[in-house]
Amino acid sequence: MRSPASAARRGPARSIATLAFVLAVSAAAGGLVGCSALSPLPAWELVKGAGTATSTALATAAPAKASNTVHHGDAPVQTLCIEFNRNAPLEDLVPALQAELKGQGVDSRVYEAGTGLQQCGVWLRYVATIEWGVPPMASGYRANLSAASLSLHRADGTLLSSSSYVAEENFGLARWAGTRNKIAPVVKALITGFQS
Repeated sequence: MRSPASAARRGPARSIATLAFVLAVSAAAGGLVGCSALSPLPAWELVKGAGTATSTALATAAPAKASNTVHHGDAPVQTLCIEFNRNAPLEDLVPALQAELKGQGVDSRVYEAGTGLQQCGVWLRYVATIEWGVPPMASGYRANLSAASLSLHRADGTLLSSSSYVAEENFGLARWAGTRNKIAPVVKALITGFQS
């Protein structure tokens, strides 16, 4: 059994430890409460965070598929020229094509139609269909790629390979996936001949 003197000696030490713990928890909780108390619209901060998460999810939504691929089994292409198509005004389409080609080990340059014929042995030509709509959690219209066809040709016009992307009929959130995510399997099929 403890003597009253030993309990009295332990009491202040225990009280100081308890007080330190309570102060630490209060400071941490107070810091969190301060964020929401100091923000004029804490709910708006939550909505912005959710919007960021949603746009990230949409950018990588539902994998795209290549279709109608034709590959004539020619030697792998190491370098090619992209014929710029002014009728497909999606600003991130050509950079997406070049990034995916680079990922397949193919260097590329972009030329206006009818120029650069002497410099290029292989040409990539493309057509694209663009649709406009309002993405979820957005307030304005945005263009998105709904279909694309790519083809590789020799300088003399001989077809080496071709492949296409077509959005599924009821493609929901995948509609807002990034252009590069949509075009990646088509570029891979165009270069390798294998659809994934």
